[in-house]
Amino acid sequence: MNAQQIDALLDRFETTGVTGPGHARVKTVVRRLLRDLMLAMEDLDIQPEEFWAGLNYLGQAGARGELGLIVPGIGLEHFIDLRMDEAEARAGLKGGTPRTIEGPLYVAGAPVCQGEARMDDGMLPGEVVVMSGVVRGADGKPMAGAKVEAWHANHLGNYSYFDTTQSAFNLRRTIVTDANGRYKFRSIMPLGYSVPPGGSTEQLLNLLGRHGHRPAHIHFFVSAPGHRKLTTQINIESDPHLWDDFAFGTREGLVPPVRTNADPAAMQALGVDKPFHEISFDFDLLTDEVKAPATDFARPRAAA
Repeated sequence: MNAQQIDALLDRFETTGVTGPGHARVKTVVRRLLRDLMLAMEDLDIQPEEFWAGLNYLGQAGARGELGLIVPGIGLEHFIDLRMDEAEARAGLKGGTPRTIEGPLYVAGAPVCQGEARMDDGMLPGEVVVMSGVVRGADGKPMAGAKVEAWHANHLGNYSYFDTTQSAFNLRRTIVTDANGRYKFRSIMPLGYSVPPGGSTEQLLNLLGRHGHRPAHIHFFVSAPGHRKLTTQINIESDPHLWDDFAFGTREGLVPPVRTNADPAAMQALGVDKPFHEISFDFDLLTDEVKAPATDFARPRAAA
């Protein structure tokens, strides 16, 4: 079928079994996606067996809870970020800390700490890391009372809640900045991880000839009244997959240096007997702007 025949077919679909006006936006989106799919099936000569295999694959991926992993793995979540960057530029918003993907592993409800937090429960091995910085507003001034939500994987690349061997909210905290706009937390250095072996994401990546590895990273939501919520992460500069992230999450400006502190007094103050790592990173927020799409939007997320 050619495009004209497909358009006529879609017209027939839309005028059959009508019970009311329906939802205009949904109707527009469904027609466009259906049309593009039909055209692709014609252009690529997709056979019935291929179509049903693809549909079954998506069903299995959903049952395994992997759709939220496939979306960044095929670049769609990064594409959404780039579209948001363009929308902000059109609205006249410039600067600010780069955004990057949220991923599927956030859990709402982490303990709230004032100014400073310890994120690990002290039960797992790992190199100690201390991260700190300032949250600044659109005027460049430090912001007291901003929320810094942080979460990351453990020494095995696993996240609490999804890894039930870890304590509740291990390596997850919400830190409220102090009077000087500062936040600080102690944790263990995260490890990069790979997609679930034998899972739907790995199956697809294998067929695409790609790996499923992510570099070590720490996720953040940063928010404050009158400002756009920032979704971002910092990546650990020494990771071999730093610029080869299967989820396309690494961006310029999000790879701070990691320093080793071997000062005996600093180690004693922290209660450790060997050198630890330090990361300094400031967050710069953009002012809220009604002309730009909302950055605090609903999507399926876990909550404990």
